[in-house]
Amino acid sequence: QVQLVESGGGLVQSGGSLRLSCAASGSIFSLPYMGWFRQAPGKQRELVADITRGGSTKYADSVKGRFTISRDNAKNTVYLQMRSLKPANTAVYYCNAQRPAPTGPVDDYWGQGTQVIVSS
Repeated sequence: QVQLVESGGGLVQSGGSLRLSCAASGSIFSLPYMGWFRQAPGKQRELVADITRGGSTKYADSVKGRFTISRDNAKNTVYLQMRSLKPANTAVYYCNAQRPAPTGPVDDYWGQGTQVIVSS
C-alpha cells in the first residue's frame, strides 16, 4: 500500500513562509497524480495544487504566484512551498495520491494532514 506522511506545518505570521513535505512509502513514479489539498473548519476540502508524473502542475487561483508544488524523486517526496501566507490560508493540509484501480476509477491515498495556522 501507499503511505503518505506530511510534515512542515506550524504557526507563522501573516506574510511568512512554510514548506510542507509529503513523503511517500514508495517511488512516486508509481503515482500518476499527486496533490495538496486543504480543509478549514466548516469548509470543504479543496485542491491547492497538484503535479503529474510528467511534471505538469496546476494551482488554485487563490494561491497562484505564492505557492509552488515540486517533487524530489530521489527522496520520494513532494513539496509545497508557501509564501506570503495569509490568515485565510489557515487549514489542515493533506497530501493526496491517485492511480487507476480495478475497484473503481481510481484509488485514493491520503496522508494524516499537517496543520498550518497563519496569525494576523
